[in-house]
Amino acid sequence: MKHYPSDLAKFGGEPQFREPLHVGRPNIGDRAALMERIEDILDRRWLTNHGPYVEEFERRIADYVGVKHCIAMCNATIALEIMIRAAGLKGEVIVPSMTFVATAHALQWQEITPVFCDIDPVTCTLDPKRVESMITPRTTGIIGVHLWGRACQIDELTEIAERHHLKLMFDAAHSFGCTYKGQMIGRFGEAEVLSFHATKFLNSLEGGAIVTNNDELAGKARLMQNFGFEDTDSVIYVGTNGKMNEISAAMGITSLESIDEFINKNHENYNLYQQELAGIKGVRLMPYDEREKTNYQYVVLDIDEAAIGLSRDDIKDILHAENVLTRRYFYPGCHRMEPYRSHFPHAGLLLPVTEHISQRVLSMPTGTAVSADDIREVCAIIRLAVDHAAEIADRLKQQTDALVLQ
Repeated sequence: MKHYPSDLAKFGGEPQFREPLHVGRPNIGDRAALMERIEDILDRRWLTNHGPYVEEFERRIADYVGVKHCIAMCNATIALEIMIRAAGLKGEVIVPSMTFVATAHALQWQEITPVFCDIDPVTCTLDPKRVESMITPRTTGIIGVHLWGRACQIDELTEIAERHHLKLMFDAAHSFGCTYKGQMIGRFGEAEVLSFHATKFLNSLEGGAIVTNNDELAGKARLMQNFGFEDTDSVIYVGTNGKMNEISAAMGITSLESIDEFINKNHENYNLYQQELAGIKGVRLMPYDEREKTNYQYVVLDIDEAAIGLSRDDIKDILHAENVLTRRYFYPGCHRMEPYRSHFPHAGLLLPVTEHISQRVLSMPTGTAVSADDIREVCAIIRLAVDHAAEIADRLKQQTDALVLQ
C-alpha cells in the first residue's frame, strides 16, 4: 500500500500491480463446457454458414430479450451497418457524439451524414429536447446509444420519431441484460444492435447481433449478412459477409450460461468501488437506476478537477503508471475525430454537455478478472492522489517543465 506521493510509480515508485488491470478483460465462464462445444464443432466440421450453434445462440438471445428475431453477426459494427441499410436510412441521421466511433462510422461508411446531438447531463444519453432542434428536411432517422448500461429516454425519443416520421433505432452495445421501465433493452425502436465483443461482460470472442420485432427489417438483414443469398444459387439482394462463426456462437452460449455470475460479480465490484470511494472529495461514482435491471458492466467515475486540484487526465496518468489501465469512455467525442473534425469543425459549439462530460469521466477495471483486493488498492491510490493533490500537481508540473526544457 502506498502512503506518500513519492511512493507513486508516476514519481519513481514501484507500480502497485505487476500485471495490468484492464477495463473489460474478458469473462470466460465454464471453460470445460466451452471446450466440449469446440470439440463438437471440430468433429462436425461445420465451422460457419449458419450452423447449429449460431442458430441456438440466436434463439437464446431472442428469448432472453423477448423479441421475435435475433440475427447474429461477426461483430456489432457490421450489425450497425446492416441495420441502418435494412431500415432504409439515408441523408442525415441524428446520433450522439458521446459514443464509440463505430456508431458514426457505420453511417458515414454508407455516405449518410451523422448529425451529432448533445446529451442530457444526467443520463449522458441523447437529450430529446436537443434532438428535436437538429431535425432537418434531410433527416431520416435517430440512433440513440444506451451508454454504460443506462437507457436512453426512449419514450421521449419515440414520440419525436413518430411525430416527425423518422426511423428510431438504438446502439445497445453497452446494454445487454438491462431494462427500461421493466422491459428488456433490445425491444425498442425499429431494431437495436447488441455487442458481444471480448470486452463486453457477455462475449462471443467477437460478435454482435440485430434484435427486432420488425419482420421486414429482419428479413432484409438476414439476406444482407450473407451476400443476399436467398438459397444456394439465388442472390436476390445486395449484401456482404456479416455471419457469425460457430466457435464464436459456442462462446456466446457458454457466456449466457454464466450471465448471472457475471452480473453478480459486476454488481459486487460496483458496490465495493462505491464503498471505497466514499468521502473522497471531487470523485463521484456514476449511479445506476436501482429500479431497473442492469449489467453493472461499467464502473464510471466523474472527476471534478475544480474540487480536487487534479484533472481527470492527471488521475488517469497516475493510475496508468500503477498498471491500472483506466479508459476515457468516450473521449474526445466523435465530433473531434476524423473525418468529422474536418467536416464539422465547429460542432463542439453545439455540444457543450458532451464536451464537459468527456473531460470528466473515467472507466475503471471490473469483471471477473478483478478481485476485491485489486479494487481496494486502486481506490487507495485515488484517495492518496486526492489527499495530496497540491503536492502531486506541483510534481506533475515539474515533470512537464523538465520535458519542455529537454
